[in-house]
Parts: sequence; C-alpha cells; structure tokens
Amino acid sequence: MLEPDFWPTPSPPAAFAERRRRLAARLDGPALIAAGESRPRNFQGNRFPFRADSHFAYLVGSAAEGAFEGAVLLIDPTRATLYAHPPEPGAALWTGPAPSLDELAARLELRVRPFEELRAPPNAAVLPPQETETALVLGELLDRDVEPGGGPALTGADAALADAMIALRLIHDEAAIAQLREAAEVTARAHRAGMARTRPGLREAQVRAAMEAEIIACGMSCSYGSIVSVHGEVLHNERHDGLVAAGELLLADVGAETPEGWAGDVTRAWPVSGRFTATQRALYEHLLAAQLAAIGAVRPGVRYLEVHRAAGKRLLEGLIAEGIFRGELDGLYERGAAALFFPHGVGHLLGLDVHDLEDLGDRAGYAPGRSRSEAPGDRYLRLDRELEPGMAVTIEPGFYRIDALLSDPARVGSLEPDLDRDALARFSDVRGIRIEDDVLVTERGAEVLTAAIPKRVAELEASVGG
Repeated sequence: MLEPDFWPTPSPPAAFAERRRRLAARLDGPALIAAGESRPRNFQGNRFPFRADSHFAYLVGSAAEGAFEGAVLLIDPTRATLYAHPPEPGAALWTGPAPSLDELAARLELRVRPFEELRAPPNAAVLPPQETETALVLGELLDRDVEPGGGPALTGADAALADAMIALRLIHDEAAIAQLREAAEVTARAHRAGMARTRPGLREAQVRAAMEAEIIACGMSCSYGSIVSVHGEVLHNERHDGLVAAGELLLADVGAETPEGWAGDVTRAWPVSGRFTATQRALYEHLLAAQLAAIGAVRPGVRYLEVHRAAGKRLLEGLIAEGIFRGELDGLYERGAAALFFPHGVGHLLGLDVHDLEDLGDRAGYAPGRSRSEAPGDRYLRLDRELEPGMAVTIEPGFYRIDALLSDPARVGSLEPDLDRDALARFSDVRGIRIEDDVLVTERGAEVLTAAIPKRVAELEASVGG
C-alpha cells in the first residue's frame, strides 16, 4: 500500500454560502432541502452509515456529518436557516461528543435553529427524497403529499426548484472542481495499489481489499460498490469470491468519495499475469482507441450523444479490422452492431454522486425537448446535453462477450450474416474490458482528471504485480 500522506481538504464555508445565494436568486419562493435519515440494517440499533442527500450536501457541507441526520435547510430570498436536531442526551456514550447547534452554526457560518422551531411556508418547494421516511416528514411539514424518488414527475414550484438545482450543479464551481481533483487523486492511488497487488492465485477480494485500503487510509470512502472481477462481462458485478488466474483479465471499477460526497469513478482492466495475450492486446488496443476518440471529442458545444457515437464507431472499426464483423462501418453502426459488444452509454455526469443528478432522472441528464433514443446502443445513454465548461463526465466504453446478447436471435437479428462467429471465437480469452476516466470540460477542450492511472498496454504490464 502507498504511504498515507494524503488527507482531504474541506471546502470553505463561503463556498456553500455562495451556492445557497445563487440558488435563492433562481427561485421565486422558499424551498426546503432535506438531509435525509440513516437506514436500519436488519434492526433499528444497527444502521447503515448516514450519508446526506446530495442536494443538501451541495448547499451545506459534509455528506457524512451525523449532526445533519434528519435536518432540513430552509432557503428563502433573504436568508438560509438550517433546522437540526440537538445531540441526544447520553448519545456521547455510544458515538462520542457531537457539536451543539451553536457550535454547528459557528463552523458552518450558517444560522442554525432547533428542528422543532421549523414552520415550513405552505408554498415551499421540495426536491423528492429517496426514502419514504423523509418524504413523510416533508409531507407533514407542508400538509401535502411528497412522493419519494419522484424526479421526472415534478410540477409547479418543485419542478422549478429541480431545474434551478440542475442548472447550478451541472457546472461545477472552483470548490467542486478541487473536490473532484482530490477524489481523482485517491482513486488513482487505489488503482495503482490494485495493480501492484495482482498476481495469479489470489481471490478477487484480496485485490479489492488493497484498493479500498488505500481509499480508507486517505480519509475517504468508496463512491459506489467496488467491482473487481475476472468476469468483466457482468457490467455491475459486485461479487469478489472468484480466483484470479493467469491468462485472465481483471476488471476493476473502483472510485473514491471525499467526505463532502464528491466522487471518483474509474475502470481499468489488466492482465493477471502481467502480460496481455495477443488477442487480449488487440481488443484492448481497439477499445483504448475508442476511449481516446471519445475523449478527443469532448469540448464545449459538442453534444454528448456524439461523444458516445465516436466511441462506438471507433470500436466497431476495430472489430471490422479483426474480422468479427463484415460490412460497411456506418451501416453496421446504424443497425446496432457496436451495441452487441458495447451495450451501455459511454458515460454519465460526475459530481456529488457517481451518477450525478440521477435522482432527478432524464430531467437532469437530457436537454429540454430531448428524450431517449430507441436505437440499440443509444437507448441507455444517461446524458444527452451539449457540453459546457465546468461539466464533469465519465468516458467509459467497453467490450463485452455477453452470451445472453450473442445467443438471442432477437438481439442479433439481421446482423447475423455480418457477424463472423469463428473470428469472434479466436478472442475467447476476452470476456469483458472497460476503460473509464473522469473528464472535466474546459474552455478549450477537456482535462482528464484521472490521467495518472496507467492505461496504455506497456504501462499496465509494468504496473501489475508490484
């Protein structure tokens, strides 16, 4: 493990005050932003770690601050007030000392009052919480129904609040970008540690442990459930009990999250033995070329759908070169050939969540007036907006041999005569590869925040096994 010489830097209170001011300026009336509650794990005394709602964390601070549990932020045109629960008597015995409301107010530079004093304006707007308990609390405060997870169906003042928050969070401020850089740095440490730990005969869990240990040692947590698997064709595979054998590729999709909730999200795939086979190297190089083509397309004014298509077409070009497909590039792409091996979107927004703003659904991910395509390969795209400076996105094309897709006549359809299954069989030692980086849109193009993580063939081979 690398030396734990890193520790997160908190954003200054002024950054949150400015966000609250900018949100209030976009609203015609008051708004309630709830922090949410922790959830019980099997029984009430055993709780999942508290993690504040991301909209709340964006406006107040640390996503993991226990004092925020059950709190509500009231924003109106003149000021913001945090209504929080004072520490329970006796709780220090179990959880240690907690800040008083006065101490919390001094630290946050924000007016803080006891939750019992909250008298919610009846016309206050809310964002849909993700759990029922908080929806019920908001409903009681406002004397109306509040549906959990109801982002796409919002109306009236709630819709206006959602649109205002989307407008703010789509374009990251300096404090947010600093947080994303720290998440990227620790994510890079984790991936280098995983590569160094890898050798034949281990369990996937041992490589995962080396990666997550680096994240924890740097004062962060994982921004999602780690994927560390020789079965990279299972897109969200969270099992870690498999053996890591020579001749296989290990896929690791692991990211760090800062205490304020900002996420890193990176995938790499590397050879367990430290050397790619000829067939693994060929497909890996084609996928890397697809990822670099997509990153090269990232710049202000470009529609993210075109970034996605740049990756799909470059990958398909490689598959044609290897004889896996026969035919003309554009025609094959339009018929969904790339989607047989790259069935998901090229990436998503990145910020306070690993899939940033996804609680608000396509309202956040798609520009007004746009809806999801029905075309194979495009229908799962989470983002279809023109890129702007300050946006952060992931770029993560993949190649997967998924038997459920390749053996389904309805999915293969008219592509069957163009698919050379004998040529595909030569690549049987490649089950799943994904190459993912975190990319910040700049005034002139793009900055890869995670460029320090090896991804060229020679770099990966030099990094595996210490």
